[in-house]
Amino acid sequence: IIAVGGDHGGFKMKEELKGVLGDLGHKVQDFGAYSEEAVDYPDFAHAVARSVADGVSDVGIIIDGAGVGSAMTANKVPGVRAALSVDAATAAGARKWNDANVLALSLRLLSEPVATEILDAWLGASYSGSEGASLAVIEQPEGR
Repeated sequence: IIAVGGDHGGFKMKEELKGVLGDLGHKVQDFGAYSEEAVDYPDFAHAVARSVADGVSDVGIIIDGAGVGSAMTANKVPGVRAALSVDAATAAGARKWNDANVLALSLRLLSEPVATEILDAWLGASYSGSEGASLAVIEQPEGR
């Protein structure tokens, strides 16, 4: 199950990607927005992230104007590793090396064909495991 969500600006791209996902045989759970009427992106990014963190959905895709805000919102949910990707290589790497379970997309930077290419790369990659991965905890200096 793939959770999808986006704000009013991401509505059209979300709908297009839902079709692509369906054609690939994936079950999609849509968390909105359901129109181009103005809404707040954090509501939808959080709903998708919560679905992934709770195990209701396997992975998630979130879309807003820049993609940054949705990724930041999703990453506040424990267990979620959201990655903003603007090309296929970054998307595949985020999945392979960082075990990204939520993909954030920017509707302003991506055409539908490029978004589909990114989606294919992300779904086609799998986590390589802990060997060589970049999931190490970095110790912060005292006082930070």
